[in-house]
Amino acid sequence: MQFVNTWRAVAAATGRADRGAAEAGVRLAYRAAGLAEPERVIWADSPKAAVEVVEKLTGAGRSVREEVRTRPWAEERRRLYDELGPAGWSALWSATGAQLWETTAALAERIRTGVVAELAARPEDESSIRLVLLDAVLGQHDAAWLAAFDGRGDRLTGLAEVARNAGWWWPYEHAVVIVERPEALHRDEAGRLDRADGPALAYPDGFALYAWRGMPVPAEFLDGLASLTPDRIRAEENAERRRVMLEYYGYDRYLAESGAEPVHRDETGILWRIAMAGDEDVVMVEVVNSTPEPDGTHRTYWLRVPPRTRTAKEGVAWTFGLDGEAYAPVRQT
Repeated sequence: MQFVNTWRAVAAATGRADRGAAEAGVRLAYRAAGLAEPERVIWADSPKAAVEVVEKLTGAGRSVREEVRTRPWAEERRRLYDELGPAGWSALWSATGAQLWETTAALAERIRTGVVAELAARPEDESSIRLVLLDAVLGQHDAAWLAAFDGRGDRLTGLAEVARNAGWWWPYEHAVVIVERPEALHRDEAGRLDRADGPALAYPDGFALYAWRGMPVPAEFLDGLASLTPDRIRAEENAERRRVMLEYYGYDRYLAESGAEPVHRDETGILWRIAMAGDEDVVMVEVVNSTPEPDGTHRTYWLRVPPRTRTAKEGVAWTFGLDGEAYAPVRQT
C-alpha cells in the first residue's frame, strides 16, 4: 500500500519539474538499456508543445522507446511472473498497479485526444499525430506499472526517476524531449477530471482540458453554467451537456422552478419525472429523512432512479437493490 500511495501522488503531482533529477533519470535509463546518453535534452511545456517539437526535430535519430521502456518492462514483468507464479503476479498487480491503472490510463488517453483535437487541422492529420504520441514514455502517468515494480529491482530506476520529477518524454538516439508536469489538476472523488470554473487539467503553456465529472466540455460551456435557467437547460440539444447542466443546477431546483408536477406519491416519498427531448427521462424520488437534524428539521433528499420507475416505493426500493414488492422497511431512517 505504501508504494501505491507514493505513486498515486506522483501521478497527481503538479508544479514545475525538477529538471536536473529528470535528466539524470533519462541518462540512467539510456545506460540501463545499453545506449549512449542523448546529446540533447529539449524541454516542452505540454504534450501538445512536445509533439510540435518532435515533428520538427532533426538529427535526433530513431526512436529508442522500445529499448528504454518497452523491453525492460516486458523483461521485468516476465522475471516477476516466473518468480511469483501466476497467482502471485496477479495478487501483486491487484494490490499495486490495478489501484491506479484506470485513472492514469484514462487521463493519458484524454491528453492524447486533446492534443489531436488541437493539432489536427484536417482529419487526415490525426494518424500522424497519434503516431508521435505513441512514441512517448508517459512519465508520471506510468505510475501504475511503476508501483508494481517498485522495490523489486533496479532495472527500471531511471524510468522511475523521470516519472517522479517530470511528465511525458520522447527518447531518440541523439535527443530527448521532456514535458513539464501540469500546473493544475482537478478531479472528483472518482478520480475523473472535474471542474466547473476553469480547466480541469492545465499545462504551463495554456494547453488545457475542460471537464465536468469526467465528461469533456468546451471552456465556453462552463462559462455559462453560472447563468443557467430552466429554459436554457431545456433548449440544450446535446443530451450529455444537458445532464451536466441539470447536475450543476440541481434537480430539486430545476423541478421547483420549472413548474414540474409529481407523477406519484406514497408513504415512501414523491416520484418526479422530467421529460427530456432526444434523451431518456430524468426520474427522481423525493424522500424525507425521518431522523431529525440537530436543529429539529428533517432533510429532504433527491434520489435519481431508472426511467422505467413508476412509483415512489419502486424507486426507493431500487436504491437498495430490491424490487418494489420486496421493499418493506420496519422503520425508515
